[in-house]
Amino acid sequence: MSEFEDTAFGAGQDHIFLGAAHEDNEHRTWMVIALCSAMMVAEIVGGSLFGSLALVADGLHMSTHAGAMLIAALAYTYARRHASDTRFVFGTGKLGDLAGFTSAIVLAMIALLIAYEAVSRFLSPVPIHFGQAIPIAVLGLLVNLASVWLLSGNHHGHGHGHEHGHVEEVHRIVGSAGVFALSVFEDGVPPVFRITPEKTSSKLNADTVSVTTIRPDGAHQTFAFADRGGYLESKDDIPEPHAFRAIVRLPDGEHQIEFEEHGHDHDNAQTTANRDHNIRSAYIHVIADAAVSVLAIIGLLLARTFGWVWMDPLAGVIGALVIANWSWGLMRDTGGILLDMNLDRRMAENVRHVIEDNGDTVLDLHVWRVGPGHMSAIVSVATREAQRSPGFYRAALKRFKGLSHLTIEVNPARAAA
Repeated sequence: MSEFEDTAFGAGQDHIFLGAAHEDNEHRTWMVIALCSAMMVAEIVGGSLFGSLALVADGLHMSTHAGAMLIAALAYTYARRHASDTRFVFGTGKLGDLAGFTSAIVLAMIALLIAYEAVSRFLSPVPIHFGQAIPIAVLGLLVNLASVWLLSGNHHGHGHGHEHGHVEEVHRIVGSAGVFALSVFEDGVPPVFRITPEKTSSKLNADTVSVTTIRPDGAHQTFAFADRGGYLESKDDIPEPHAFRAIVRLPDGEHQIEFEEHGHDHDNAQTTANRDHNIRSAYIHVIADAAVSVLAIIGLLLARTFGWVWMDPLAGVIGALVIANWSWGLMRDTGGILLDMNLDRRMAENVRHVIEDNGDTVLDLHVWRVGPGHMSAIVSVATREAQRSPGFYRAALKRFKGLSHLTIEVNPARAAA
């Protein structure tokens, strides 16, 4: 008889898996729409009054810019308003990824249109009105730079949450069995010791290895290790601070190493698990537009100065390639999330290790993303310990703050056969 438990301990029982900066990103996106809409109206009205076709054309282009932003803004608003809607089984956290995927397709279409127009101008050059074209390109660049600033949220945007981690400190241990690297590893997981042999070194038996830490106040703690394939990893987490003397016991004897505490640094590089692809798509759109504006300005200036009319369409081709590349990256990342691809293999590996280090067996494991910064897992466990309920494993896995939703099935070990 198996036991089953479904919990959402990362976000309570409400199954709300929105990003931490959801409302802030929503507000910034609407501000960009207001800016683009105001510029669009000004250019279309001004171009109509003063007979400037180029100004009207740029105003219409600005409307497509505002439309792309509207996809992101409506996704934020809808996801927030329906976050508690029980019809969405796993919440509305992935709506931003759907919007990002849609924006990626729009960007790809824009890249194709730019490339088509550029090739057409290569084959059939048209006269360029430099006096109008260059100021409009500069104006478009300024609008895009303002949009970038609004979406960046004073450097806290793009779905970038501030995570802090330690600089990994690695010590080499030279012994009769070879050379080994001892490090404190904490990339997205609670800090643990890792012992990695160099290529020419012998493989260590986890049962013959241990590390004892001696802190300045005299406190001792001994860490046992588990074999992770290419390296050994401590079964227990290392408490803060990471300033201590470590006695490493290997088959050839003891080795003493001093660990020093390093300052925390803020890392804006996001993992797939917590990146907000909706704000990312909006950001890529304005960056792509800014890049095209810069290329257009360069092409126009060279064409006017040296008579290189071909520089204008060449700039368009380069811009189309850049946008297509960004579009593909966004489409690939969001598409994988929409198809429930396991994009955080480290999380799955950590969940498996925590359970199997307790002597149990993982029969089935699925880990996927349900929103920015929120992962979900379904785990089927076989155990010989009759007293281990789903709550036991839920408590063991609660240390992974990114694991917001957990479904556990516990089976007697004999059922594994």
